[in-house]
Amino acid sequence: MENYLVYVGVAIATILLPGPAVMLTINNSMQRGLWKSLAGILGIALAILLVAFISATSLGIVLASSAIAFNAIKIAGAAYLIYLGVKMLRSKVTQDTSIKRQESSFLKCFIEGFLVSVSNPKAVVFFMSIFPQFIDLNQAYTPQFSLLAATFSFLVLVIHTVYAAFAYVAKSKLLSGKTNSILNKISGGVFVGFGVGLAASSK
Repeated sequence: MENYLVYVGVAIATILLPGPAVMLTINNSMQRGLWKSLAGILGIALAILLVAFISATSLGIVLASSAIAFNAIKIAGAAYLIYLGVKMLRSKVTQDTSIKRQESSFLKCFIEGFLVSVSNPKAVVFFMSIFPQFIDLNQAYTPQFSLLAATFSFLVLVIHTVYAAFAYVAKSKLLSGKTNSILNKISGGVFVGFGVGLAASSK
């Protein structure tokens, strides 16, 4: 495989960029606790792995070339992001944060993370455009593609866990009832913005 280390650098830079998945990880860590944020991260990483493999199949070609399929997934993803944003905007701050944490199960956090990543059709287009740059046509395709997909998913796990850890540490110093409410408003607004932006975007 050619330029694997360059690919790792590109993947790290891409994952570090703030987006819906990063915002979800940070919000989960500060609002629901570190362990439940890890459940969300696992959902994000598995969704990324699934999307990467979809992009290697004929289904990926259909999603990348069909305006109807692309827009259908795009609208569904945008609607889900807006739903999460409105939910955060409407959430009420309780004095006992442990009550709020108990209301959000590990499975719920996992599903939210999975849906945020898997409902973005641009991820398929991204993988279809970036992977061929790092695959040696003189070698077997499947092992190379599998390595690239697994590497990206692993880096998602590592980088998002770092984000979650920093957010959890910051929470203990910054988060009070008032700042908790502000965080909900900011996170909710950002998710609504991501949703509107995705809905208005093109390929």
